[in-house]
Amino acid sequence: MSVQENEAKGQAVLDKVYDYAMKGLPGSQAADQLAKEYLSKNNQNITKAVDALTKNQVAKCATTGFLTGLGGLITLPITLPADVTSSMYVQMRMIAAIAVMHGYRLHDDAVKTLVYSVLLNIELGNIFKQIGVKTTEKVAVSMLKKLPGKVLTKINQKLGFRFITKFGQKGIINLAKGVPFLGGFVNAALNLAETKAIAERAVRAFS
Repeated sequence: MSVQENEAKGQAVLDKVYDYAMKGLPGSQAADQLAKEYLSKNNQNITKAVDALTKNQVAKCATTGFLTGLGGLITLPITLPADVTSSMYVQMRMIAAIAVMHGYRLHDDAVKTLVYSVLLNIELGNIFKQIGVKTTEKVAVSMLKKLPGKVLTKINQKLGFRFITKFGQKGIINLAKGVPFLGGFVNAALNLAETKAIAERAVRAFS
């Protein structure tokens, strides 16, 4: 499969999961609703709301029954273990909710790009170099908003390719060894640690 095909396939998966995160799956809230609920429960204190949200989502990612139950609801255009896609949904929705808590709109393409980079733990500065964009600034939503739409598309394609090379081109055993948040395929403690790390990256990215 060519690089372009891998980029397109990877981006399609990320876009699909992001769409699910914005709308919510049956029985689960959309990201913005989740953000509003936790802010309300914590008197609009963002730090406390994020902490409570993170603990809840970490617990969900560590629960095999939850992951298995979600597996049948998520159909993505790529062959992945069911609990990988379930974990991705929980984690991407968590990142999106944290973005909303900090005042960002999920329909903003720049926000979406940053959500992808947080999920995949990819430094966007490196992606910028690949596509020939020079910057001395820290990559943030405000900077991404200044970029033309076609440049954001190129960035998302590169993120899609990195997603495919990290998840989609390997067998389940290699996936489990290489990525510590794949639910039933790895130790639950590693799953907890990775989801917490994702939440911390999200706070740094959007605060």
